[in-house]
Amino acid sequence: MNPTSNLTVDKSSIEDASITRIKLLTYMMFFVFAMTSDAVGVIIPQLIETYNLNLTQASAFHYIPMIFIAFSGLFLGYLADKWGRKLTIVIGLMIFSVACFMFSVGESFYYFLFLLALIGIAIGLFKTGALALIGDISSSGKEHTATMNKVEGFFGVGAIVGPAIVSYLLVSGVSWKYLYIAAGAICILLCLVAMKSKYPVTQQHVAEKINLKSSFKLMKDPYALGFSLAIALYVATEVAIYVWMPTLLADYTGSLVWLATYALTIFFVLRASGRFLGVWMLKHFSWQKVMFWFSLAVFLCYLGTALMGVDVAVVLLPLSGLFMSVIYPTLNSKGISCFQKSKHGAVAGVILFFTAVSAAISPLLMGIVSDLFGHVSYGFYLATFFAGLLFVAAIYNLKVDPTQHIKIN
Repeated sequence: MNPTSNLTVDKSSIEDASITRIKLLTYMMFFVFAMTSDAVGVIIPQLIETYNLNLTQASAFHYIPMIFIAFSGLFLGYLADKWGRKLTIVIGLMIFSVACFMFSVGESFYYFLFLLALIGIAIGLFKTGALALIGDISSSGKEHTATMNKVEGFFGVGAIVGPAIVSYLLVSGVSWKYLYIAAGAICILLCLVAMKSKYPVTQQHVAEKINLKSSFKLMKDPYALGFSLAIALYVATEVAIYVWMPTLLADYTGSLVWLATYALTIFFVLRASGRFLGVWMLKHFSWQKVMFWFSLAVFLCYLGTALMGVDVAVVLLPLSGLFMSVIYPTLNSKGISCFQKSKHGAVAGVILFFTAVSAAISPLLMGIVSDLFGHVSYGFYLATFFAGLLFVAAIYNLKVDPTQHIKIN
């Protein structure tokens, strides 16, 4: 598979300053996305107390937006190729802003879930547009992967800021809903920047229909499917941390209580710093080897937690963030850049579909298993299984190297 691109991206049509602005805009979009999505682990205990929910019911606060991100990516991802990156991003940011501000006018749990569904649709739009745009402004596979790691680094910073804001609000006696109001305000500014930014000019050289049908065809492509499944396994492993780790460590009474208190923040800090470190590592080592060693380290962190319990989990689970850091952006980048630029929006949507479905179903399954057996630790046995499968996939990728004959675009 060595496709010839039928899409020309004229980067000379914009100045370096415009490219820098586009990159910063992309970084900030992922930052805001992380502010809201990765704060759910701190919000869920409040929902359980306020609305008298069990773990399965409370997990809807996480899986509802993820389900709608999934379907938005799958059914609307091609719009980034058809309508253009700019329009798709602007529409997504506008929907996100409106939904965030609407948190201030309701109190019902189901009303919140409705707003989270809108947020999911919005994220699916602007994230696929942003991912396709990264391909437009990248001149090589290595540059694409490096940029993706920087993007996810900013996502990691947002994942630190979001829970920190919620924690501060709760300690101050203020509602967690102000997190969404703040995110909505930031998105309005990003929307204005997006509308005024000059994007690379793209030209279609071959008459190719860009529609939902062509997007579904990618679901059958072995590379799109393979990378999507690998990413789904990674997400299933990672999401266990920020959704259920605070609940797992809530009953910890050992000598490292301070570590349990700040475990989620430490995880996010290590994940963010590790992603910036990943840019350096991928310059000096093959991405296949990096995936192998890092997925092994993640699996060992989970295996230690499963075998030795919460006294070890208080150290190993936050530490896993350092090893998780580089996995998602690298797999995402390699999966997208296997295809010509004219399909980057659609393939980003397919990958996003599997990402969000995994992010929705995995914590839900963990909640169900935990409710069934009476403790959240049983859910982490399931997460250990996911981590093991991810490591097996990394072994296959290292030994077989299925992408060795592909020209990375």
